[in-house]
Amino acid sequence: MQAGHVTTPFGRRSVKLALVKRQLGAGEIPPGKAIDKWKVFRDASEARERLQIQDRSLAVLDALLTFYPEPELRAEARLVVFPSNAQLALRAHGIAGATLRRHLAILVEAGLIVRNDSANGKRYARKDKSGKIEQAFGFDLSPLLDRAEELAAMAQLVVAERAELRRVREDFTICRRDVRKLISAAIDEGAPGNWDQVEAVYLDIVRKIPRSTSRVDMTAALDEMTLLRQEVINQLDLFNKTENSSTNDAQTEQHVQNSKSEHINELEPSSEKEQDAKSSSTIDRQREPIKIFPLGLVLRACPTIIDYGPGGRIETWRELMAAAVVVRSMLGVSPSAYQTACEVMGGESAAATIACMLERSAHINSAGAYLRNLTSKAERGEFSLGPMLMALTRNQGPSRAQRA
Repeated sequence: MQAGHVTTPFGRRSVKLALVKRQLGAGEIPPGKAIDKWKVFRDASEARERLQIQDRSLAVLDALLTFYPEPELRAEARLVVFPSNAQLALRAHGIAGATLRRHLAILVEAGLIVRNDSANGKRYARKDKSGKIEQAFGFDLSPLLDRAEELAAMAQLVVAERAELRRVREDFTICRRDVRKLISAAIDEGAPGNWDQVEAVYLDIVRKIPRSTSRVDMTAALDEMTLLRQEVINQLDLFNKTENSSTNDAQTEQHVQNSKSEHINELEPSSEKEQDAKSSSTIDRQREPIKIFPLGLVLRACPTIIDYGPGGRIETWRELMAAAVVVRSMLGVSPSAYQTACEVMGGESAAATIACMLERSAHINSAGAYLRNLTSKAERGEFSLGPMLMALTRNQGPSRAQRA
């Protein structure tokens, strides 16, 4: 196609400005550029979902390429093929005429070919006396050469997304199996807990997965199932600790009863200060670090805090913690209360807690007192972000990524 050459389709077919733009772009192919026609076809096949074309459209494109005699598409060559509908239908595995015309229109709309129609709409080539083609009317393949790098990048991205989707599906299958078997074991062995409700949450997560899943859908389902698995494990771990504590208490009581009375005083601290120190040391030994949940899960459960991030977006934990400082002040939480929360919970978990509080701010009378209460529970090992995130996730609609 010559630089700056624009042609409109024959008959009643309308022309769109996007078509004009693609024709002008195809005229800017740098001299010497060449690409194997079957490589660019394979790239287009991989990227068919992003190009919004179907398998039958690819069959028609394959047939068009067979009418181009050279193995490479080159900038200096004439890239117009001009088969009749009968010839094209035959090479496209006997496709019907109406179906052929529809898929040709799809290829034009996708920007893979351009119509170069003659005055009467016929496809033919005008040759000189030596038999060399002077001008041809039909389908111009130059957009394939012009977009070769773009199609290759799209194909690589699709392959990478397909591999990531496969990985996420495998992780979800394992996580789903874990939750299912842990719930069954807890019910069968009579572990305390509202297992009917946990099972209802499990079924709800599975039920929300669409039949045709995308990577975004599966990642969201995996995050929710991972959160549920952690909560089930936490409940079972608490049950095991309670049983062990009861056993240890019984053994301690038996030991004290069997000990001589004159040795009882040796088990007590020598002063009130030592007793407080011992109590604090016991709490520190019992408290475990609060689990840091995935940032994507926190933002899905608490999307409001995104607006307070640098530039109105949050992509890292550092940006979330910066937003939490702004929200902390807005909610009326004192710097000392937030600093204590960071020391007890960890910076990431404290920021996630502020994000949860922002989502529930309409139901919180005093944010400062609420945070101090959560910090005290965390210090005693009685606080977990899991239930808050799970409740907020279930109340949220589609994530920003899904709405985009």
